[in-house]
Amino acid sequence: RANGSAEQTGPARATRQHDPVHTDAVTSVGALGPDLCVSGGRDKHVAVCSWRSGAVLRRFTGHEREVTKVTSAPGSSRIFSASRDRTAMMWELHGAAGLSQRFPGHELVVTGLAVSPDGSQLCTGSRDNTVCTWDVETGERLGRAAIARNLVTHLCWVPGEPYVVQTSEDKTIRLWDSRALRVAHTFPAKRHIQTCCDVSPDGRLCLSSSSGCAGEGGEATLWDLRQTRGWLCEYKGHFQTTTSCVFLPRGAALPPGIATASSDGTVKVWDRDTGGRG
Repeated sequence: RANGSAEQTGPARATRQHDPVHTDAVTSVGALGPDLCVSGGRDKHVAVCSWRSGAVLRRFTGHEREVTKVTSAPGSSRIFSASRDRTAMMWELHGAAGLSQRFPGHELVVTGLAVSPDGSQLCTGSRDNTVCTWDVETGERLGRAAIARNLVTHLCWVPGEPYVVQTSEDKTIRLWDSRALRVAHTFPAKRHIQTCCDVSPDGRLCLSSSSGCAGEGGEATLWDLRQTRGWLCEYKGHFQTTTSCVFLPRGAALPPGIATASSDGTVKVWDRDTGGRG
């Protein structure tokens, strides 16, 4: 809890520590509702834990190599994972909990994973330069598109829309139309590899983050999904690769914010509209 939060009274409470959930590096984590989180690791496991107690509720096994991405279907108990074993998988948290669907077909590690707002489709991307869409009920591949040198680093579905934002090692951010699996727009290329992306809850803005070294690069960039002329704002201050970027929930008395994480060992919070650091 941050100092001054509504739930904190009296002296700052000591941080609780729990036994490790994974036996090796944790590679991805995501929220699964207000009380649960899902994580994937180098130990090939997918785990569901309670934010509050730290208890492990489920541990799923089935991947043959490191889990690279985890995410969940909006408003659902379905969990999706991607792996270096070139597959994505769908897991059921409740009922007959366990593996319920497998999505094979990529030729290299799966590095992008996004679920449609209605939970009916999955989009995957890989270092094999391809993006695929899948029917989550049947496991059928609905589409496949390949672009030379398009080494996918991250995917994010636009809320309420049939569009998927994708970042790539070719330094571009692409907007895919999932209905025909074609590129609807490519934003102006950045100077460095684009490592991650996020879309605002209203579906109007997109964030991307850049690789960097020794203070060169490492910025996050704000884009308007309705316009194509260029970026709106850049957030500079990291000294190494910015590995992750997210829009923060809007507080009643706070300006819109974003957060970035970097290989320089820091997390920074920014004023979304001015680029100032909080």
